[in-house]
Amino acid sequence: MSAASSRRIEELPSALERRSELLERIGDRGPVVFLDYDGTLTAIVDNPDDALMDGATRRVLAELASRCPVAVVSGRDLDDVREKVGVDGIYYAGSHGFDILEPGGRRHRRGTEYRPALERAGASLERAIGDVRGARVEAKAFALAVHFRQVEDPAAERRVADIVDEVASREPELKKTGGKKIFELRPAMRWDKGRAIRWILDTLRLPGDRVPVYVGDDMTDEDAFRALGEDGLGIVVEGETDRDTAADYSLPGPEEVRSFLELLVDAVREEAEAVLDGGERLPDGADAAPDGVGRRA
Repeated sequence: MSAASSRRIEELPSALERRSELLERIGDRGPVVFLDYDGTLTAIVDNPDDALMDGATRRVLAELASRCPVAVVSGRDLDDVREKVGVDGIYYAGSHGFDILEPGGRRHRRGTEYRPALERAGASLERAIGDVRGARVEAKAFALAVHFRQVEDPAAERRVADIVDEVASREPELKKTGGKKIFELRPAMRWDKGRAIRWILDTLRLPGDRVPVYVGDDMTDEDAFRALGEDGLGIVVEGETDRDTAADYSLPGPEEVRSFLELLVDAVREEAEAVLDGGERLPDGADAAPDGVGRRA
């Protein structure tokens, strides 16, 4: 899909029902797979600490990572999402890409100069939101998240939004973004999930012309869908409401995401076997992910 075009989620074809079409677009080039965490690999829950990925998804993710490059790109802190996913040898991008860990252990951080502003804003939010029943402030390494999923009163929701707007207005170094029942204050710099996945693709320096595939559910994933360009495949996971998206296909929920990952595992395995049966030598690094990829952390 063009980076400038969009459709409603409900208008998109299913990635599973159009599997033949989708796999034909990947062809023999092989995928590079990017995945959001909350709402994609696991269901959205009231308490983010309870969003745990099941063992079946972890196993198929590890299998896929042993056959092609994989990255998990999340709004969570990097150490948090890495612990919850628990698969070694893949890229982890936390805080919407402000904090990236390569499989070999090298870590890259952006926006450290914005931490004083985040600390000031965090203190202000804690004071102002502390008496709003059901709302809570989560201080992350490179963002502040204000969760209001458990706020039952619509008037209280509006008050939370007003508080976040007021605090943001006092901190020009920060910008307000939103998601599913969450507001965030992040560094006001040109960096997001889309730029993070382009950086990862450049860092990989893969042989051939791999196809980037991104699966995510939230508004923050739209930056990634737009960054894929004409050659990439964006797959949006359906949420509570319909909206515009730059994705190409859709999936109903995390269970279908696991089925899609299983589909990719089978496709990559079959392609590798077909090449080997034909007696051709794969380019260096194209037949499997690097050593150690796909092991449990």
